[in-house]
Amino acid sequence: MNTVTQGGDHSLLMILQVPEAIRQQYEDGLRQAFPYLDINVVDDAKKVDPYLSKTTVIVTHGPYLGSMARHIFSHSPRLQWVQGIGVGMDNIADHPSLSPDVMTTNIHGTQGTPMTELALSLMLSLARKLPRTYQNKIDHRWDRWPSKLLNGKTIGILGVGSIAETLAPACKALGMRVVGISAREKVPFFDQMVPRSDLLESVPNFDYFLLLLPYSKETHHIVNRQVLSVMKKEAFLINIARGGVLDEDALLDILNEKIIAGAALDVFMNEPLAPDHPFWSLDNLIITCHQGVVHEDVAKVNVPIICENLNHFLSKNWSEMKHVIHPGNKTLKISPTT
Repeated sequence: MNTVTQGGDHSLLMILQVPEAIRQQYEDGLRQAFPYLDINVVDDAKKVDPYLSKTTVIVTHGPYLGSMARHIFSHSPRLQWVQGIGVGMDNIADHPSLSPDVMTTNIHGTQGTPMTELALSLMLSLARKLPRTYQNKIDHRWDRWPSKLLNGKTIGILGVGSIAETLAPACKALGMRVVGISAREKVPFFDQMVPRSDLLESVPNFDYFLLLLPYSKETHHIVNRQVLSVMKKEAFLINIARGGVLDEDALLDILNEKIIAGAALDVFMNEPLAPDHPFWSLDNLIITCHQGVVHEDVAKVNVPIICENLNHFLSKNWSEMKHVIHPGNKTLKISPTT
């Protein structure tokens, strides 16, 4: 790939709340490809102020911005483009403080494998009660119980996109029945597809209920107390989508009352999860810390896509940019730095 050798009047800000080694891979990859571009990197959205006045490009993920999104977008007068590092662009593309002149792009088609592995690991952990096994080791206690099998069980997947398309054949290989809740009518490896309007009627049939749909005003708390209450007593809920699609207060009550067998959450409405949140104390809940696509090769996968888009952006080759969510104003003139 031929990269633009001059960054011109552009300044790029990466806001990456990921382990240091991964953040460094992102930084090294972009600096190597664009040695003349002004690149700044922070590990917390609260550290952005020294860079906002000159920033024309932001590389980040919506959850990493948190409550700082409004401040960041309203204090970045030269911003032209935001590149997301995941599929979901909530808290970026949908944020009212982001000017419609700003282009937004995401990365999709690369998350299927890590998200599939996360979903399977959480289902198996719930079925085998691995947290309890770990506690037995700590307590030096020999204790056994009958494990649940995935074979023969039904998984309902709310939100059928590229990740679900990768997950479905893996579930079928384990002998599961796969049901999708989506507007799509037929998808390979799914035994049945049902519309969202049939959610309440479908949920009682699921042994595992997996949330994979993006967050928006329309999907806010789509899994609410009413939906949770009709799940099987032996069923498990798994959310690896976004915290906002689930009514967390309702789930807390459902788990405390043992209405369902258990749950696993990788995402939360407010991240990081507060140390005093009651979720931490539940013995029928597994918590992972938004680990979905935070894996050893994530930067190696994402950096080439970001670099290709950045090359086209700096060359004003707009039509070649990948995964455009909102095109923005391509004729926008950036003001000089002050």
